[in-house]
Amino acid sequence: MPRYSRIVILTGAGISAESGVDTFRAKDGIWSKVDYRDVATPQGFARDPDRVHAFYNSRRRGLASVEPNAAHAALARLERAFAGTVLLVTQNIDDLHERAGSSRLIHMHGELVRALCANCGQRHEWSDDMDTDHPCPTCHSAGFLRPDVVWFGEMPYQMERISAAIALCDLFVSIGTSGNVYPAAGFVEEAKMAGAHTVELNLEPSEGRSHFAEAHYGLATELVPAFVDRVLS
Repeated sequence: MPRYSRIVILTGAGISAESGVDTFRAKDGIWSKVDYRDVATPQGFARDPDRVHAFYNSRRRGLASVEPNAAHAALARLERAFAGTVLLVTQNIDDLHERAGSSRLIHMHGELVRALCANCGQRHEWSDDMDTDHPCPTCHSAGFLRPDVVWFGEMPYQMERISAAIALCDLFVSIGTSGNVYPAAGFVEEAKMAGAHTVELNLEPSEGRSHFAEAHYGLATELVPAFVDRVLS
């Protein structure tokens, strides 16, 4: 494998699915059981904040029963051992990358274990249940806390930083993503335009398969450690 110096890695639901985290868009995923308009839009939160809090409280509690898998661990190992720079961009709102040891990480869709105050704009670590009676730790107003996750119709986080990293990378790797959620689905084309080698590691071909120069299909827990071994060799 050629020598690389700047790597950007995008991860999606497929990397956490093997840890037991429910995916959203699979045939039997979360959106097949719950209408996203009720629990993942600002309008849904305005209509029924208690329902939205209950949905995310359940998912937040579920983190206690899952652990990082070999794919998460391999990416943390890459960050530690790689001589160049590695930026991990995840669409996932779980904390499995952090628990595996990754630190150069952007949660572009937010995090389950953080709260955002719609009144003062401050963010806080939040591991317990959340409801409309909780006051914000900063402004002390009740009724404004919401999960710090990006809902439909909202702009993903740190897009300028992500685009800048992609423009400079020489290796772009997409892991466990469907390729149909924008803007993340467009990252591979940005990387190609920047001259980077592009790789897809996925359970099956994504909708953006034709944009990748290299692709490998199978379980993330098998593909990712093997790929990391190749990069580090």
